[in-house]
Amino acid sequence: MRFSFYKVLLVTILFSFIGCQKNEKKDTITDASASNSIQYAKSLAIYKHEGYTIVTVSNPWPDAVKNFTYILKEKNGIVPDSLKKHTQISVPLQSIVVTSTTNIPLLEMLDVEKKLVGFPHTDYVSSEKTRALIDAGLVKNVGQNEKLNIEQLIELAPELIVTFGIDNNNPSIENLQKSGLKVLIQADWMEQSPLGKAEWLKLYGALFGKEKEADNLFSTIVKEYNDALALVATKKPTSTALYGSMYQDQWFVARGSSWVAQFMKDAKANYLWAALEGTGSLGLSFENILDKAKTANFWIATGSFKSLSELEKANPHYSQFDAFANKTIYTFEAKMGATGGTVFYELSPARPDLVLKDYIKIFHPELLSNYTFTFAQKLN
Repeated sequence: MRFSFYKVLLVTILFSFIGCQKNEKKDTITDASASNSIQYAKSLAIYKHEGYTIVTVSNPWPDAVKNFTYILKEKNGIVPDSLKKHTQISVPLQSIVVTSTTNIPLLEMLDVEKKLVGFPHTDYVSSEKTRALIDAGLVKNVGQNEKLNIEQLIELAPELIVTFGIDNNNPSIENLQKSGLKVLIQADWMEQSPLGKAEWLKLYGALFGKEKEADNLFSTIVKEYNDALALVATKKPTSTALYGSMYQDQWFVARGSSWVAQFMKDAKANYLWAALEGTGSLGLSFENILDKAKTANFWIATGSFKSLSELEKANPHYSQFDAFANKTIYTFEAKMGATGGTVFYELSPARPDLVLKDYIKIFHPELLSNYTFTFAQKLN
């Protein structure tokens, strides 16, 4: 597995959530002297004070029992003694390393992408803007998978490394910290609300002293999302929808409270597994899927398929679905960057408004007749 959104995708879509050891103590900050500026994200809280900001990250991985607290200290800011036990980060940052492609759009939206000095396996980055920095040698490839090049990171000396963990065993993160590098654990991938994922933009606003810019950008995303919801407010979810495709010998369907299912619900589609409780996914046999979804009106396929013939070549049994015969199959994963990165994996968490509009365009095309897909592509 690798430190990128692809790793998160495999964990959240292809496998059920992993349990974690439960021998750690909760560390929660309750701050009555400042209000939390976060509205939608469940795993992030930001408390702004004069001279410093308290950031708490909770539920960083499935069944986690440990929270993380970070103190963002401004120049000449005075941090109370009671908070000095927590990791202290000087802001605004002048250099950063991030380890997930989903972080790239957040940096670019705040015009701080030039502060990025390293990224693991840079081929996964699809953005033309950041690719130009990589090609110019300004962003170094700092390894891949969980084997980050610690010696190179020490040489780069970034002021902060933002990464994530998928369970309680994170030796790579521990090694970075033992080497004197400052690490912040991000948990945006655990958010199931589309707007909750996008709100992690505010963390980067706090890290780079661009809180107002982040607030304004996020407010625009919320407005665009709500405007899209208003378009389908009176629509009935009559179109049935299938999601996913075979992975090895199983078909992983998104559970009813997952990020994917929320988009289809908001787009007023009748997702066939909407009643399946929980987040993450459930692996089922092909026969089980065909029995329930053979007559589905639409199929949102996972994978970078470009055509129906390519889809059928991957598995001849796919042609048994009515959506195949009716040519109502779409994928969000076909658009690739210059070096093979998937645009959807990178940009979609930051722009849920565009994802929702794509879904509405699929299920209710008459409402967005002049709209061009951002991510989705129909298989012909």
